[in-house]
This record gives sequence, structure tokens and C-alpha cells, in this order.
Amino acid sequence: MIGSSIPSPASVPATPTPDELREAADIAAARGGCDDAFRALVERHQHRIHRLCFHYLGNEADAVEACQDTFVRAHRALPRFQPRARLSTWLHRIALNLCRDRIRRRRPTIALDDLDFPCEGASPDEAAIREADLAKLDRALATLPARLRDVVVLSCLEGLSHAECAAILKCGERAIEGRLYRARQRLAVWWAKAEA
Repeated sequence: MIGSSIPSPASVPATPTPDELREAADIAAARGGCDDAFRALVERHQHRIHRLCFHYLGNEADAVEACQDTFVRAHRALPRFQPRARLSTWLHRIALNLCRDRIRRRRPTIALDDLDFPCEGASPDEAAIREADLAKLDRALATLPARLRDVVVLSCLEGLSHAECAAILKCGERAIEGRLYRARQRLAVWWAKAEA
């Protein structure tokens, strides 16, 4: 048969992109002690890691500190890094664990009201409503268990795909979908009660 001679997509090895090759070289060099290679890895990933920390913690100072701690831990653990997963997934997992630890230490609030969303032409009334809604969102997210809050932050605030969330949280995509569903349900119930 003609169709049987065509390799399936799963059996065709993916050709690494130039960025993936450069990152693999930087990882190997950094594991060998090259500070410049590790600095290149930090520069490549620090924006996304900082953004994750900020969305999770809601505070710029805490986000900067958590981002720095992420790379300090990564530097120490780099010799043990297994390149089965992408480096970005590994860094997100480290950052998420550090953010969870910070949240546990400072329970019960996440200061999302510190977010600055510039709105062109917003009236003072609209700005006040937006501030109130952000403060309400802050309180609502704080009521979620960590498992559900993690998924909301990664998927909804960070914009990561379900596959990326699953890799970071070490679960299946169906689990991510389920957690998002439950989180949205809980947030909707909380929001309705807050409106009453």
C-alpha cells in the first residue's frame, strides 16, 4: 500500500529551530560553568518568569524577588536539569513553587489592585469601577485553593496553553480543563454573592 510507506507524524523527528539549538548550547555551557551562557538564558526567560510572578503575587517588589530567586535556584540546580522538558517549563515550575511559598507565608491576600491598566479616555467613574472590580477579583482569587488559582493564573492571566499548564503543573490537559472549569464555577458563585 502507498499509505503505509508514509511515516506517521509521530515517527518523524522534529528538527530543532535555531533558537532551540542556541538554547541547548547555552544550557550545556552553563552546566559547564559558563556564566555568560547562564546570563543569556536568564535574559531569554526573565520577562515571562517575572510576568508569571507578578500575576501570581500581584506585587512588583515580591515579583522581582521571586523572579530573582527562581534564577538563583535554577543556577544551583542546573547540573541536575534533565532536558526532557523545555527549560521554560522547568523555570515556570520553579517560579510557581516559589510564588506558592510566598502566598502561604503572607495569607490571605493577593494585591491585584496594584495592577496598572491604563485606559484611554476612561472617566473617573469608570476608573473607580475598574479599581473596585480589580480589588474584587483580588479577593475572589484569594478564596481559591492553590490548585485552582495556579491554573487561573497560568492559563487566564499568563495566556499559557493547556499543554504548557499541564507540563508546569505535572498533570494531564484534561485535569487542567477540569480545574479551570471548577475555578470558574467558584469564581462565578463568589462574584454573585459579592454582588448581592
